[in-house]
Amino acid sequence: MTSSVSFLFGVHAHQPIGNFPEVVIDAHERCYKPFLHTLHRYPEFRFAVHFSGWLLDFLFEHYPQDMALLREMVTRGQVELFGAGDTEPVLAAIPERDRVGQLRTFSTKLKKKLGQRPQGAWLTERVWESTVIPALTRCGIRYVIVDDYHFICAGKRKTELDGFFTTEEDRHSLDLFPISEALRYRLPFSPAQEAIAYIESLTDQATTGRQPAAVYFDDIEKFGIWPETYQWVYERGWLEQFIQGVLASPRIRMQHYRDYHASEKTRGILYLPTTSYIEMNEWTLPAEPAHTYADLVQQAKAAGWYEPNKSFLRGGIWKNFFSRYPESNWMHKRMLGLSARYARLPASQRTDAMQQCLYASQANDAYWHGLFGGLYLPHLRRAVYNNLIELEALLDQCVPRTARYQEDIDLDGTEEIHLQNGIVQIILKLDGGASICELDTYPLKHNFADTLTRQTEHYYRKIRLNSGENSTHDQSGIASAHDRVSFKHKIGHADLEPDPHAQSLFIDRLNGESLHYQLQPSTREDEIIFQTVAGAGLIHKYFRISANRLLVTYECTNEVAGHMQTEINLAMPSCDGPGGRYVRDRIALSGFGSAIELGDLTALTLEDDTLGGNLSLKISSAATFHACPHFTVSQSEGGFEKIMQAAKLTLTWPVTTREQRITLQFDKKR
Repeated sequence: MTSSVSFLFGVHAHQPIGNFPEVVIDAHERCYKPFLHTLHRYPEFRFAVHFSGWLLDFLFEHYPQDMALLREMVTRGQVELFGAGDTEPVLAAIPERDRVGQLRTFSTKLKKKLGQRPQGAWLTERVWESTVIPALTRCGIRYVIVDDYHFICAGKRKTELDGFFTTEEDRHSLDLFPISEALRYRLPFSPAQEAIAYIESLTDQATTGRQPAAVYFDDIEKFGIWPETYQWVYERGWLEQFIQGVLASPRIRMQHYRDYHASEKTRGILYLPTTSYIEMNEWTLPAEPAHTYADLVQQAKAAGWYEPNKSFLRGGIWKNFFSRYPESNWMHKRMLGLSARYARLPASQRTDAMQQCLYASQANDAYWHGLFGGLYLPHLRRAVYNNLIELEALLDQCVPRTARYQEDIDLDGTEEIHLQNGIVQIILKLDGGASICELDTYPLKHNFADTLTRQTEHYYRKIRLNSGENSTHDQSGIASAHDRVSFKHKIGHADLEPDPHAQSLFIDRLNGESLHYQLQPSTREDEIIFQTVAGAGLIHKYFRISANRLLVTYECTNEVAGHMQTEINLAMPSCDGPGGRYVRDRIALSGFGSAIELGDLTALTLEDDTLGGNLSLKISSAATFHACPHFTVSQSEGGFEKIMQAAKLTLTWPVTTREQRITLQFDKKR
């Protein structure tokens, strides 16, 4: 029996690019600061830490004294720094050249700011694909940590996972540490002494002649930001009790990953399947398959065979988010296209600003949704588009694009047509709808079509079952966010109804029936023309851009009768907050979060403080105007909530108006 177990303790700290400053400040006050200050009092308690690049920059700018404390702990040998991509991308989802660039950028940052270049790396969301190995090794990374679940899926038993293994890809070898799921669920949720007793018990399972390791690496936000954790970890003293108990235990040996890696030998060669942590494998599935998966898991648990066989009951993979959510796929493919354009530039034309925009657009958070992913959060998607649009403008300065062209951006089998003049860009999907799926203004660096279509989610079933009642599991410690059921907003049946179509701009109906258009030839470079048959008549729809204006014109022949209606879904950055308002004749009518209806409208302005600009709507012939907020229902560690995605504007007019011109003008505040 081995007399001690090496305890390898690591934490990962991250805030998404584009997150609200007040959220990051609160995270620092309730988590990062007390965590660092507590551990600083115990120099013998060695630990590893990974701060994502954007968060590290923010903390150095706003909390230099706390970062000086971290640097001191690095200098005195208490802290081992872990690398990653600088903006926290999922490495498997970006090109190889960008993987290398992201890893090197962050390693250089760590050396400059904290005095240490990393040997180990944190894999964002623990997404593993073997294709990432060459980039990691080229950048000096010798080992990464992934969940023990990854190893179990490769056929290993939990009792074998007390050290590190070796894998390879194209003659590049990399070592792998298995993060203990049992420790992930115990720290910090179980009482400190129970967690310590579990770590001590691992010495009894060790193989003779080897120093066993208890491997922990998880989100630091569990130590103060998750519900109830600040009181539990700091006010009730869990963290100090845990540290003191670990240091006092004769059976626990605190070690850095690098020291354990240097002193021990690999447990052998191993090839992991493409996967992430076990909860992610459920989140990546559409609602119905996710129901099936969850039901199978519950049946297996009830029958008592889940734990020994769970590696054979597997969900999806992280990249399924691109096929699940068209909005995620669109952003991703736009990013890949701009990355390729940037890579084709001669080195002399590439700038730091271009690279920063590209890397920021690759941050993982806005591309997925689960308990933590931020696809449902408009401000995180906006941060991606801010950088994509700025990068596109910079690239256009070097290699201008044509004003109009077609391609299938998102690889869905339907081409899109672009129209751009360097100030405004519209992209329309040629699916018959003749509606805008992306509307960019380069001076504002904003995509007004950045909305989210409401689709049925797996967690809707949990909402319906609980009917708005908050609950947690009864246990001696506190409940993990995975086990909580809580509601931040009252959610009704209508809030869970899926949208009948994508929330694009200028979705048309004649007498309540959707119209189907065909693209028509045009001799003008600044124009796109569509046509549809309406009974015995025709409707022509023209899109034109001029300077900072978009003009959409409808022309109906005399045979068309009834009422035309168009729906315009606008992503306004202030959403239902106090910074956005509808203004008519210089009078503020309401915020974007309220429904309003106006008759005989010809002009209206949407003012948005967060945007730093205004959108002016003008109509050539008076129309009935209706506006309301469009919400989706999201889940997070804080509970279920309704999030405003767009201001839904609807214009209706009689087709006795044979020509209707709708103008959108985009102005930046001076």
